[in-house]
Amino acid sequence: MAGPQSTNFFTDNEDLQWHLEHSVDWPALVRLVERDFRLADGPATVEEAVELYRTILEEAGRFVAREVAPYAAELDEHGPRLEGGEVIYPERHRRIFDGLREMGVLGMVVPRELGGMNVPLVLEFVFSELLARADVGLMTHAGFFGNTALALLTYAADEGKVEVQDGRVVKTRFAEQIRELAEGRAWGCMVMTEPGAGSDVAALRTRARLDAGGVWRLSGEKIFITSGDGQHQIVLARTEGEESGLEGLSLFWVPRVIERGGERITNVAITKLEHKLGHTSSATVSLLYEDSEAELIGERGQGFRLMLRMMNAARIAVGFEAIGLCEAALRMARAYASQRRAMGKLLREHELIADMLEEMDTDLRGLRALAFEALEHAELQHRLELGLRFEPPADAERRTALEQRVRRHRARARDLTPLLKYLGAEKAVEMARRNMQIHGGMGYMRETGADKLLRDALVVPVYEGTSQIQALMALKDRLGAAIKQPVRFMRESMEARLRARTARGLEQELAQAETFAYRAMEHILWRVLGSKLKSEWRSRLSRGPLLERLDYLRQGLLRSWDPRHDFSFGLLHAERLCRMLADVEIARLLVRDGRRHPERLVYAERYVHRMMPRLQALAAEITGGGITPQQVLVAAAGDGAGSAQEPAAAGSGA
Repeated sequence: MAGPQSTNFFTDNEDLQWHLEHSVDWPALVRLVERDFRLADGPATVEEAVELYRTILEEAGRFVAREVAPYAAELDEHGPRLEGGEVIYPERHRRIFDGLREMGVLGMVVPRELGGMNVPLVLEFVFSELLARADVGLMTHAGFFGNTALALLTYAADEGKVEVQDGRVVKTRFAEQIRELAEGRAWGCMVMTEPGAGSDVAALRTRARLDAGGVWRLSGEKIFITSGDGQHQIVLARTEGEESGLEGLSLFWVPRVIERGGERITNVAITKLEHKLGHTSSATVSLLYEDSEAELIGERGQGFRLMLRMMNAARIAVGFEAIGLCEAALRMARAYASQRRAMGKLLREHELIADMLEEMDTDLRGLRALAFEALEHAELQHRLELGLRFEPPADAERRTALEQRVRRHRARARDLTPLLKYLGAEKAVEMARRNMQIHGGMGYMRETGADKLLRDALVVPVYEGTSQIQALMALKDRLGAAIKQPVRFMRESMEARLRARTARGLEQELAQAETFAYRAMEHILWRVLGSKLKSEWRSRLSRGPLLERLDYLRQGLLRSWDPRHDFSFGLLHAERLCRMLADVEIARLLVRDGRRHPERLVYAERYVHRMMPRLQALAAEITGGGITPQQVLVAAAGDGAGSAQEPAAAGSGA
């Protein structure tokens, strides 16, 4: 691997440290985490807490740089193996996790009274970036300790099975499991995927039934489960009597091994260990449930909604994972380009290579700004919800104000999460490939480590919801909001157009970028509404009294949408729009940071200048009319049907 190894992955990263100092509302967050400093075993001031957090990250950064990164090739070469139905980890893997366990970082987000450090989620995600920079396989495995514990605690709170006194948890369902996870003595896993049911969650077939003794039992097969050898499994299954759809899914806690009467009973069988292209230091397995004992989480039929809460946090974690991988790729490429000479000068002195490195650096800084913004809102939403649940204000006006804050943070986190997951994943692959390209022929040799970064990156756009799923979520939310509040949408669009005419400099470019995005959304909306009106005119609007038809147009039209057909034009352009939205959000954040801290303005300028031609091209693809749903569906069929008449047929449709 080119270049000297860092001795601390936290202190050597100025951009990461800047965001920790400036992008987190520490006074508000620390007071929520430490219950207004009422806890005797916690920090007494905001300053003391932030200093503690920095110390934790410095120790973690030092450990990752010295005990993980130097062994990345070894971890890649010697991964876990399956023997006698158990996953066996190599010695290096065990040593690393022994060290992380001793440091206490595996469960640091869990309350102290349950075995954790009671630190904010932001530390967990920053640690994820540090670990992903060294080895993404270890990062994914490490995330299933504290995050599983926190999920179980949150689910128990939803059920009303958590008791809090003076800001401390004194009793909770899953207390033993949470402590075991927080202390690093066991890990968990999130179990959804089945043969034939990946992104299509509604197609899950694993069954859950109540036996004569009132015990839930699961039967079915799950595949591609990361860290699926974990003891504490959170499993999505279909409750008996429910045949199909998301409403028939329920969530269960399933112990992989049960200890009863001094005997260890295998409750869930590990049937296969996957041999993967990358992430070889983590175990991805197939699981078999055969009347496996389980405990229901929440109520029947709530499974998808409850699992989605865990998935949303996981998607932000993947964003930080992608950033860690991008950081590794940029540093490897920059180090090699600073050593290798070609045609009389260093690679980094060649304009083509310098351009690639500068764009990688610019994109990385933009991604990190987006990640911190998404996490800020997700964490404040989570903390405020817990406060309202356990210690609601007696004053009704204050309670209402807090509920409004929760809704604002929830909406903002929902907007940003798919954009972060989408763009982070796509950029991880792009930067890893560019790193290999900068290395040239050497990058294709395994000794550099460039191949490992690319292999590890390729799955990031696939798991925790594919890039296409994220794009569809972004499309659905943005267009749904515009349809529900058309006046607000048009006002915001007109304001952007006005700023694009009256502002100057970088502010004008930002307004122009926003205008491109609004025009693209408006075009999609008009095409969708136009197609809908045409189809309705042929049916309900073509007959009956005029007043009835007008009433249906006013009230019934928006309640009779078929997502698969009525939104086909939007679905076609979902990825293009998602990329535009992500670019605009990043530009807004970088410009905001530049206003507050002028030394950061250069990063906003670099991002906006690279973004503008891209946005213009994407908007032209959406609004130009050259690509239609009918056209691509015919071409995708691959049988040549309708090729000669394709343009005319496409033009006559939506």
